Amino acid sequence: MQTLRIKSRSSDGATEDPEGARTGPGRDLSPLLAGAATAVAAVGALLALTDSGSPLRGPCTLFFLLAAPAVAIGAILRGLEPFGRTLAALAGSVVLNMLVAQGMLAVHRWSVHGGVVAVGSLSLLLLLPALLRKSE
Repeated sequence: MQTLRIKSRSSDGATEDPEGARTGPGRDLSPLLAGAATAVAAVGALLALTDSGSPLRGPCTLFFLLAAPAVAIGAILRGLEPFGRTLAALAGSVVLNMLVAQGMLAVHRWSVHGGVVAVGSLSLLLLLPALLRKSE
């Protein structure tokens, strides 16, 4: 049995261009949300590295510590479906953070600065193959 899909004209003023992308008030907000998340993560890393007394230091730094490895792992796993990719990226992010913390505690070199730098560096190293693959 074949299903026919009939596209109705939306009533919110948004239209579709020939490629199927929406324009108008209902357009995709993903780039805006990605930019905002990047800004929050960068502020978190900056606040942690400068020893700021801001009340936003904790939440923003935690967001950086979870988001940076998750984005890097998600870029590597781009062949998976979105839900599985998100779940695997978040799980990998937690694992990477735990390994960094365990390694720092094992060698008696625990510090906030060191943890932020280590997680950021490892995230960048994980992201490099995906960036190099995209530039080819």
